[in-house]
Amino acid sequence: MKKITSKIKHAALLCVMLVASSGYSQDLLLGFEATETNAVGAPFGDAPAPVVEAGTGTNTTQVLKIVGNTAGAPWQGVNLNLSSPVNLTTTKTMTMDVFSATAVTFLVKVTGGTGGPAIVAASATHPGGSTWQTISFTFDTVLDGQPAPANGIYTGFVIHTYWAPGATMFFNPTVPTPARTFYVDNIKGPLGTPPVDPAPTVAAPTPPSRPAADVRSIFSNAYTPISVIGYTGDDNTFNNSWCGATTTLVSIAGNDTNKVAGLGCEGVTFLAGRFDATTFTHFHIDFWTATPTADKSFNIKFSNWNNGPGEANAIEFSMTNANLLTSPNPGTWYSIDIPLSTFAPITNANRNDLVQFVITSDLGTVYYDNLYLHKNTLSTNEFVKNSLKMYPNPSNGILNISSEETIENITIYNTLGQLVSTQTAENNKESINVSGLPNGVYILSAQIGGEMIRKQFIKE
Repeated sequence: MKKITSKIKHAALLCVMLVASSGYSQDLLLGFEATETNAVGAPFGDAPAPVVEAGTGTNTTQVLKIVGNTAGAPWQGVNLNLSSPVNLTTTKTMTMDVFSATAVTFLVKVTGGTGGPAIVAASATHPGGSTWQTISFTFDTVLDGQPAPANGIYTGFVIHTYWAPGATMFFNPTVPTPARTFYVDNIKGPLGTPPVDPAPTVAAPTPPSRPAADVRSIFSNAYTPISVIGYTGDDNTFNNSWCGATTTLVSIAGNDTNKVAGLGCEGVTFLAGRFDATTFTHFHIDFWTATPTADKSFNIKFSNWNNGPGEANAIEFSMTNANLLTSPNPGTWYSIDIPLSTFAPITNANRNDLVQFVITSDLGTVYYDNLYLHKNTLSTNEFVKNSLKMYPNPSNGILNISSEETIENITIYNTLGQLVSTQTAENNKESINVSGLPNGVYILSAQIGGEMIRKQFIKE
């Protein structure tokens, strides 16, 4: 027994010596001192929330304590935001100080990649023995279905509490979840230059003046909000823990704007401002992305709780190249205004008690503003400069449209978001023959003066 222990310690020492002598630079990317505790994100997979506390033994600085949940998912863990990005373009190896009483093998990932695979996984093993060890792990293998090797700049780091030696997926072979506690500190790797983060230079379009009773604003400087919504917690927040994106309030040309980084999913809950949207007719949002929209999606959902403690039903709408993401080009604002009647129901289309709003998308970082529902009325007869007039509506033959500026790129979609007609234009007046369309409700979209204007019409 003494001989085996000696071999384990020798292997651990050899690992440390290799890290020290390999010649690649290992810079501190994340510790857990008082200035870095905000780097610890939400746990997942029923993992207990990790705790930042004073270390023991040879490391008495602040460290991260990770405890496994034996009844949780095998993929449980915690998301971390690196204080400095890591550059894994050439060197694929990182190091981390780990303390554990027993031998542990766990999975780590780098996330938010630019220039290569967005997420890459590697496994790490500590031999136990109640000592701090500097362990190394190399992102050059295919684990948990992630591509490899790493190649680019990464800003996020994930620690999965469990893994199994020889595993390739969490269920192949089955990864056990025994009781375990271990501590981590000093995540290091080759220092990377933060990637350029494109951002809008002009504010979102200013919404028109509408009667206060005809608007329910979730986020906008133009209208009174339904309630105070912050950026922490789960009840009244733009940052629900069950969605992985990070939302922050930023100022674009002096205008409050929400920045959603690493989108995937943003969850917004407004328990204090839950409202009956039965009489409201339209949804509006302005959003900006630098990502080309080809083969991408921007999905929105309202959760209706029906005066209960949780979701009873929902309505959702998916924007893709088949409907609303065809233009403008990336790097300009999309101004989306669509009828609620075009949303797809989940269970049913009731909206008597809206409590949550969810965005899911693969567009990466997105900025948005002027998120509200309205009744499609205006308090004055003054429309914005680029307003679109459309007549007759309903129409059974020729639909006429006009604007003060040149009309371009006319497209028509049905209520399923399917493109049914497209037409080029270079005038401020156009006529469209809709006689061949089946009777029903349609959305006409036209680019005017650099903005996308959308209006609903009825073919009868």
